[in-house]
Amino acid sequence: METAITFDIKVSVESMYQPIYSKPLARKFIHAYQITIENLGASSVQLLDRHWIIWDALGLFREVKGAGVVGKQPILHAGEMHRYQSSCQMASEFGKMFGSYGMIRVEDRQPFDIKIPTFELLVPYKFN
Repeated sequence: METAITFDIKVSVESMYQPIYSKPLARKFIHAYQITIENLGASSVQLLDRHWIIWDALGLFREVKGAGVVGKQPILHAGEMHRYQSSCQMASEFGKMFGSYGMIRVEDRQPFDIKIPTFELLVPYKFN
């Protein structure tokens, strides 16, 4: 599990290869990931958007931007957390993702960005 804390917001990521949905002979590798966002601060915050950078072992680079996460823009009060799962398709057995979330403090609408830590997307059988 990878973790980063920015402005009292903790982001933890765990990735899992999905062999049932992958088709290695067709160069289709599916990885699920679970993100936990925790508000360690005293102010309520809202997640507005996401920005992902995705690299694979073939040197392919993708950038993904959009509103919210899986259709939601959660508000996190002090001590609360939001957890969600999503997935990524790649053309190689290895890769990595990282990025940021655009947030605002609810009380004064002050925007800020928080870091999504770099995490690897790996096919486990390549290590046996």
